[in-house]
Amino acid sequence: MSRHGHATSVTGHGVHGVAVEALATRILKGTYGEGDSLVLPEVMAELEVSQTALLEAIKVLTTKGILGTETKRGTFVRPREEWNLLDADVLRWKLAAGVSSDFFADVLELRRSIEPAAAALAAERRTDDDLAALDAALSAMAASAGDPVMLVRADASFHTAMLIASNNRFYAQMHRVIVPVLVQRDREVLAAAGALAPPHAVHAAVVGAVRDRDIDGAYMAMLELLDLSAREHP
Repeated sequence: MSRHGHATSVTGHGVHGVAVEALATRILKGTYGEGDSLVLPEVMAELEVSQTALLEAIKVLTTKGILGTETKRGTFVRPREEWNLLDADVLRWKLAAGVSSDFFADVLELRRSIEPAAAALAAERRTDDDLAALDAALSAMAASAGDPVMLVRADASFHTAMLIASNNRFYAQMHRVIVPVLVQRDREVLAAAGALAPPHAVHAAVVGAVRDRDIDGAYMAMLELLDLSAREHP
């Protein structure tokens, strides 16, 4: 299982990667709406890419649920509910295009169903390396006073480390969904309020329960952390 906390884009680089990014950005921002069929020569001209690069971009976005192809319709934009938001690239494009408060609410519901259970598993299965990563995140929080950017990074590191500490390969992968949304929410709070609430002792309480192998305590402490965050950043 990877111990790293950063997702990497699978769209690739070079001309094909540029075409994927450009086409995805236009779709996510509504230039091409749901159900629209793409006129490939026009899209090639708009994106200034070759037919080969465009076809490769279409192939990539089809695998991500954004585009579909049918014999009579050609290539078209699929309904948004069919887009694969668990895909790191799709989520990144979605966040860049802008999301509504109900999007954050949906992700909070997802987090409440995953992170407390991950913390409980971490209390049962954590390793010394896991504890070191969690302690490092807490130390970064403590050192972030007056530096909101550092605090956002430390908070992201904390939640990534906790998911990985579950030592469940599926929970560990969920940082690819949870952490980018958490970072985006924190950035929006900063833009609106100019500051973030300082880290709470509840972060340390979660780590303490994990360290003590207190399964129920870790579950409840993480649930309290999420509920407190929801109350402060509705």
